[in-house]
Amino acid sequence: MTADTKKYFAMTGVAGYVAPRHLQAIKETGNELVAAADPQDSVGILDRYFPEAAFFTETERFDRHLEKLHRGLESHSVDYVAICSPNYLHDAHIRMALRVDAHAICEKPLVLNPWNLDILQELEQEYGKRVFTLHQLRVHPAIKKLKERFEAPTASTRGKRHVDLTYITSRGKWYNYSWKGDITRSGGVSTNIGIHFFDMLMWFFGPVRHNELHLTQPDKMSGFMELEHATVSWYLSLDRADLPEQAVADGKPTYRSITIDGEEVEFSGGFTDLHTRVYQDVLSGGGFGIEDARPAITLVHQLRNMPVTERPEVLHPILVKNLQRG
Repeated sequence: MTADTKKYFAMTGVAGYVAPRHLQAIKETGNELVAAADPQDSVGILDRYFPEAAFFTETERFDRHLEKLHRGLESHSVDYVAICSPNYLHDAHIRMALRVDAHAICEKPLVLNPWNLDILQELEQEYGKRVFTLHQLRVHPAIKKLKERFEAPTASTRGKRHVDLTYITSRGKWYNYSWKGDITRSGGVSTNIGIHFFDMLMWFFGPVRHNELHLTQPDKMSGFMELEHATVSWYLSLDRADLPEQAVADGKPTYRSITIDGEEVEFSGGFTDLHTRVYQDVLSGGGFGIEDARPAITLVHQLRNMPVTERPEVLHPILVKNLQRG
């Protein structure tokens, strides 16, 4: 990549879990990180990718530095800001990116509340910049093939397919002491671990027509929804006790299962370069924007605020088993 085509990036949340995937994507697409910020200073990961990047532990100083870059007072202005900070800060950090004349590439969820999307769209128009989100499952080659195969409705069940979604990823005690364990900052289980799968299923089968919540606890949720072309029974959990016996026997802390019309869907591999694929898409003029993010954000916001009901005939099998055990 020549100096004329190289893009310059900044990043928030560079000490976080997902940041290395963004650092790798910036590096592999031939671009450069010039500034990064995180309240935590355990950012030795930068030495592997961009050791010359300026680093800040205070957002105010980071913001001031980006403003200097924007005004041509130091080095290169920033073309993109990658946002890997905690969920509740995404909205503010997106606004900061737009204010310094940069596009934003933000981890999911783009925001916690759907009405914040409307303001961001206005700011896109005002600043002439885009807000992109990470729908990495949409660029997974195996999932794209599955979409082509399964998105057409069947003749049975009123033309709808049936999906069982189970995602159990055990977390230790630390989780409840972090921002992820605070629903006001993370959005809770459905947002933290469910939004990727909800987005994928709506991408496959269309918008939500009916929605039910059957269980809501700090570490697990379950429900049922009717999409345009599918019904979905889902169960999300951080509780190790929910893991199937075989997963426990194999020493696996995570269990993921999606069945469509009783057929297990397998896509366990191919996740290592998905962020790079998303970055390539954005840099070539594509990318997933605010309207792509809206359905899943609207759904998880609804799940956080709706009452629990119980309709036995559509309960998820794990929830049925747990209720039977009392």
